[in-house]
Amino acid sequence: MTQAEILVIEDDALLNTILADSLQRMGYVARNASTLAEARHALNEIEPILAILDARLPDGEGVDFLELLSDTCPVIMMTAYGSVRNAVAAMKAGAEEYLLKPIDLDELEMVVQRALENRTLQEDFKFYKHQDKRRNRHNKLMVGGSSALHQVEDMIRAVAPTDVSVLIQGESGTGKELVASELHKYSQRSQRNFVALDCCTLQEKLFESELFGHERGAFTGADKQKKGLIESAEGGTLFLDEIGEIDATIQAKLLRILETGQFRRLGGLKDLHANVRIVAATNRDLEQMSGEGSFRNDLYYRLSTFIITLPPLRDRLEDIPALTQHFIANHSFSRRIDKQFNKASQKQLMAYNWPGNIRELRNVVERAIILSGESRSITPEHLAFCGSLKRHQTSVQLNFESEPNLEQIERDYFHMLMKKHAGHRVSIAKILGVSERNVYRMLKKYGAGE
Repeated sequence: MTQAEILVIEDDALLNTILADSLQRMGYVARNASTLAEARHALNEIEPILAILDARLPDGEGVDFLELLSDTCPVIMMTAYGSVRNAVAAMKAGAEEYLLKPIDLDELEMVVQRALENRTLQEDFKFYKHQDKRRNRHNKLMVGGSSALHQVEDMIRAVAPTDVSVLIQGESGTGKELVASELHKYSQRSQRNFVALDCCTLQEKLFESELFGHERGAFTGADKQKKGLIESAEGGTLFLDEIGEIDATIQAKLLRILETGQFRRLGGLKDLHANVRIVAATNRDLEQMSGEGSFRNDLYYRLSTFIITLPPLRDRLEDIPALTQHFIANHSFSRRIDKQFNKASQKQLMAYNWPGNIRELRNVVERAIILSGESRSITPEHLAFCGSLKRHQTSVQLNFESEPNLEQIERDYFHMLMKKHAGHRVSIAKILGVSERNVYRMLKKYGAGE
């Protein structure tokens, strides 16, 4: 762990020493600066948790330095000019607290603690607001009593209390994020944040900024410092979903975190400490990819210290009745009516291959609940599977007025698959032998067709 450092910016040498000694007794390490220039130099070397800033310094006004400083950490402004106007101006400029000179050391301790607690509460509120919807959406999918599910639960119990990296393998829709959440729940990090990032959803630079954060001026539009998800997960768990999609540059930076526990923000020069447990998930064969060179071999071995492989739904069909009841019980519309799947519809559910796994089952159940209306019984006519949609499509031929190039063939074939499989990206990805992310890119490139 890195030491908690507080930056004291005060040109009075005696007061600077007194403040540093007082902070040391509180359990912090003080870094001293007597000018704004020295403070800027210090910020290139350390990442303070708090700054105590004098309002007037030999080379400038402290309030003019507040905007840059408050992007990095909370700031306590000191002033010998004890007017309400000065205090209000400091708070508006970004100060967390203010102190009047001469400094009361008991008040100093109280104000330091309050400033740090306020910043922690603000960051936690932002994090939970961002993550709450995701967590609620995935909170109870591990339902069932199959032996395959019990094996997964046993592995979770075994590895959760440790701090090793875990790689979760499984097809799309099998509940990989739920397993990651359970690993966090039963770990020694459970009181800190569980931070999830889908590696498929962002472009390279945005992904890097989201994960590592960025410094002010790192790129066009970066007008403020931004802490990344690694810092949001401080002391907790960082879950990287579909890690097989990240490019070589991010792979190298992620490997450095696993090997050294250090990283840098985008555009940054300081090494920061990453106190996180990394859990990754993929629907791809990373071992094969590492052998082929499309995924770093050394990163694969770092991530795969412990592997949990989730079974597809077709290998745990006995869990379907419990899962369907769970989805019915948690659907707002069905709470008014005690809905049940009749025997014929249950038979169809058990006979289907479920290429989209639990996610597809949930969608089928929710659609059936809506289509069944006020009826208590859900019958086969209320069910709509990806496979049943295919049977009602006529075959589509690729026709060209002249000899097409490869891009035209790919475009028309993609449109044909979109039509034939009703836009079901999981099925299309399997047919094409690519990831869902690549299907999404093709959708953006070629559109959905007519």
